[in-house]
Amino acid sequence: MPTSQSPVNLLLHGLCSTPDELLSVYAALTREGHLVKHLVIPGYSFDASMDQQEASVFECWIDFVCKEIKDIKAQGQEVNLIGLSAGATVALGAALKVPQSIDRLILLSTPLIVDGWSIPFIHFLLPVALYTPLGGLWKYKEKTPFGVKNVRIRDWIERELSHRRVSQAGASVLEVAHLREHDRLRRYVMKHLAKADLPRALVIHAREDEVASLSNVRWLEKNWQLGQIQVVLLDNSYHMITIDNDREQVCEAILDFLSVESFPARVSTI
Repeated sequence: MPTSQSPVNLLLHGLCSTPDELLSVYAALTREGHLVKHLVIPGYSFDASMDQQEASVFECWIDFVCKEIKDIKAQGQEVNLIGLSAGATVALGAALKVPQSIDRLILLSTPLIVDGWSIPFIHFLLPVALYTPLGGLWKYKEKTPFGVKNVRIRDWIERELSHRRVSQAGASVLEVAHLREHDRLRRYVMKHLAKADLPRALVIHAREDEVASLSNVRWLEKNWQLGQIQVVLLDNSYHMITIDNDREQVCEAILDFLSVESFPARVSTI
């Protein structure tokens, strides 16, 4: 049973979203006595007090997480990072900066390569929107399936977004600045990850992820040093695996990963 000196599990939700995305994970961990904390990152998380969301540069996102890690380490505790979607990319960015300060990484629906089945063929033009003045004329509006395979949950999200700016699946609109900074972050991670001595990691990904295909899992397996990586693939969810059909399996896999001291031999099932 975890104690007061057990690792603190920091939860990192998706881009311009809220901790609601990870409520199932929070509940499962706290029920088993684990120490858990949601992180709300200025310039990254959705801020309900602002009419228009403003993004800070991705280096500030990483610095915020690293400061939280430093404060926890100063109390003599270890730290685990659990990130969903862009939150997984932020977790990787923090791990690159302070690899020796993180005990374990749990990466959920990691979008280093944005190539899922719902991504339009003109996605190659995205840099034009992100890095030129033309981006000021464009916003990304969330649309069905909202990262969710479960039709009932998907319909609920659509109803929520009809009268609110944010739902359990994230904001209704993503500003160019947030998308640009995540693009810069994922490029940074992909450039440096293979050279880093990273902590042990659990990667959970849906086979039918409509945002980021299994090429992300293959890439992580190929570039992770020392082979300290475990993969769990899901058969009945899309991108938002913490609120979709496989959410209980996600929580079970996380609890199992946190409970063991050693890993089985790495076997890819892709």
